[in-house]
Amino acid sequence: MATKWVYEFSEGSKDMRELLGGKGANVAEMTRILGTERVPAGFTITTEACVAYMREEGFPEGLDEQIDEALAALEETAGKKLGDNEDPLLVSVRSGARESMPGMLDTVLNLGLNDDSVQGLATKTENERFAWDSYRRFVQMFGNVVHGIEGKHFEDEIKRVKSDRGVKDDTELDVEALQELTRSFKELYEFPTEPRDQLEQAIRAVFDSWNGERAATYRRINRIPDDWGTAVNVQQMVFGNKGDDSGSGVAFSRDEVTGAPEPSGDFLINAQGEDVVSGVRNTLDISDLDRVLPEVHKQLMEILRELERHYGDMQDTEFTVEEGQLYMLQTRNAKRPAQAAVRFAVDAVDEGLLDKAQAIQTIDPETLDALLHPTFDPQAEYAVLASGVAASPGAAVGEIVFTAADAVQAAADGRDVILARPFTEADDVAGFHAAKGIVTSEGGKASHAALVARGMGVPAVTGASDLEIDVSAGEVRVDGTTLHAGDRLAIDGTTGSITTEDVPLVDPEVGDAFDTILKWADELRTLRVRANADTPEDARKAREFGAEGIGLCRTEHMFFGEDRHEKMVQVILADEVDERRKRLDELAPLQQGDFEGLFEAMEGLPVTIRLLDPPLHEFLPDPDELPEGPQRDRARSLQEVNPMLGTRGVRLGILYPEIYEMQVRAMMLAAKAVRDRTGEMPHLEVMIPLVDYERELDLMRDHIERIAHEEGMEHPADYTIGTMIELPRACFLADRIAEEADFFSFGTNDLTQTALGFSRDDIEGKILARYIEMKIFDRSPFETIDAPGVGQMLRMGAWLGRKTKPDIKLGVCGEHGGDPDSIDFFHHSGIDYVSCSPYRVPVARVAAAQAAVRAAAD
Repeated sequence: MATKWVYEFSEGSKDMRELLGGKGANVAEMTRILGTERVPAGFTITTEACVAYMREEGFPEGLDEQIDEALAALEETAGKKLGDNEDPLLVSVRSGARESMPGMLDTVLNLGLNDDSVQGLATKTENERFAWDSYRRFVQMFGNVVHGIEGKHFEDEIKRVKSDRGVKDDTELDVEALQELTRSFKELYEFPTEPRDQLEQAIRAVFDSWNGERAATYRRINRIPDDWGTAVNVQQMVFGNKGDDSGSGVAFSRDEVTGAPEPSGDFLINAQGEDVVSGVRNTLDISDLDRVLPEVHKQLMEILRELERHYGDMQDTEFTVEEGQLYMLQTRNAKRPAQAAVRFAVDAVDEGLLDKAQAIQTIDPETLDALLHPTFDPQAEYAVLASGVAASPGAAVGEIVFTAADAVQAAADGRDVILARPFTEADDVAGFHAAKGIVTSEGGKASHAALVARGMGVPAVTGASDLEIDVSAGEVRVDGTTLHAGDRLAIDGTTGSITTEDVPLVDPEVGDAFDTILKWADELRTLRVRANADTPEDARKAREFGAEGIGLCRTEHMFFGEDRHEKMVQVILADEVDERRKRLDELAPLQQGDFEGLFEAMEGLPVTIRLLDPPLHEFLPDPDELPEGPQRDRARSLQEVNPMLGTRGVRLGILYPEIYEMQVRAMMLAAKAVRDRTGEMPHLEVMIPLVDYERELDLMRDHIERIAHEEGMEHPADYTIGTMIELPRACFLADRIAEEADFFSFGTNDLTQTALGFSRDDIEGKILARYIEMKIFDRSPFETIDAPGVGQMLRMGAWLGRKTKPDIKLGVCGEHGGDPDSIDFFHHSGIDYVSCSPYRVPVARVAAAQAAVRAAAD
């Protein structure tokens, strides 16, 4: 049976997202809900067709014929023929990936026009200006999308023609001007006059845009697989550029910045949708639609409520009004910043729209970081240079850059930057990811800059029309002030303020809605969440964010302070045990003080302290910088070819047991001191790193128990002993190692390095980008767990450990402990807790709840 590549809108539904893409599935569903009088007819070419196109480097067998059949059905429904000389059917050709990728893929509008059909359109509509405006737009967009002509060439020509005629806005151009523009645009490339050729070329362009640089960059940042492909939606055009009773806009069912229940959005009268989202024209607020077209506004508000009820989520819609008739072109679950997501989830439960489990699922946990990011100090006084649209919340301070490439380079250099553009385009996406904030002089809340910034959690101010951002000159000019690349700029994406003053940033306070979400998450999740914390300050911050203990304290980080590093160097360089003990005695009270601070901050919650695990080279001075003598000789003798696999972890404790003895005694003394002050014994967990052999753990356990006995501490009442599982052999022999362990903590950073043979620092700097480009993997294995490889080793270790000791506690303390996708994997792997950086704790709590909800639904 031949593969079905094409579906009419009437054949689809929201459940066919993987096949029809998000846009195709939602337009089909919207057709079912609102009816054909509200949703223009059309058809969808499937994502499978795109995948086949990429594989075969051309249309798969049968696709051309199915497009012809679907086009004929559309023509019959519309009562018009594509490109007919008297009454032409015009269509839009839009992308539609499974996950929304706003602005990353290509769109062509008004397809079907040529020198003949434009005359027919003018005669049929009795509106010559509308016909030529549509034709001009089509030739411009076709050249940009299909032939790759840079948008600047078209915009420069439009500016020239407007200047020649002394007009300011595009809408003031007369028919003769539009005809001149159309002719000049066609001189830039070979324009196809046959409508069916136009359609095929446009479909190919949309397919090809899936592998474009901007789309690939967006997928990498947003973790969208490369092999999904995009669908293509061919839909009958309706026109918002027919006069003052027509227009186009974007409407959200709730405020897309705050999550407040009032609808929001932008629209333009006598304009097509591309004018609204491109950012080239400053838009009107959706509330003004009630003044301009009150009946349309009333209908739109009713539709937004209906769509939100149907989908159970905040909706982001596109609409067109043609001569007073409202048409809905698209709906999708709205991308929104963290505070809007949190507000919506809480309100949706209060309104009875969703239950708690459903509401939690509407939140992207990765975005919650934005709630924990700095804002302008409310007490600070500063002069506002300019104001714009508060497009994406949060505050940022940095040096001005004018291009995405400069932003990426600055980030690589460790500099904070603000990307300043007149308006942004899809090719700027890498700059969004690199910059601390975005500012544009044009556009509104629905512009490309606003949508992408909100999706990435980057602060942004758009439509700051007082700013003249001159990219070619490298200047920002406003009211007699001229700023250059490298000058400092501060923006507040919550208020829309822009200033040149170095405004202090303050950490945000978590609001009541966020507290409610975290409370629900704690009710739903089964995974516990701890924090990686090396200082009392880190521990206190972790507790504020709801950490249920410390899953990893890296004691080597305690020795990097100015007052400690040199002392530790002397410990390492000591050639005799007595000299080493003498140096360790200087460090012991410092260690004890650190541990007391951790115990007090955790107030009886578990505190897992990892014994010293630095590669020696992190403390060893360069032998050549030491004077000749025993210390230089000692330093040279300790140098290793591969220190990351050398004298570190448990090997250090076996070679130099006095080092671990000092640390263990400091832990025990600290625990007793806190007990004496508070009346409660801290929950101490001593962790031995880099264990390969069960005998290593056996030796260290005896060592720890001896010291504990000397200090009057009892196992397991006062402390427990476990190991970090971070080597392949430890996973394979976890059943043996479990005999001597009270707990396992999987160190997924080193486990990934040793399992894959990757040096983390080297691969991320030299190999990672090429491997992603070549589709060896789609994201860094140090960011998200390599489930088939490293993940299976972890599961083996967990299963073997529980086989020997069913009640052994299992945790994860690598960076993956704060990654939502990895957390979902750990939930299904029998892990008891994850541990992550303090600021990732709220993310992990919500991600763990989502994993539990999904598992319950399976």
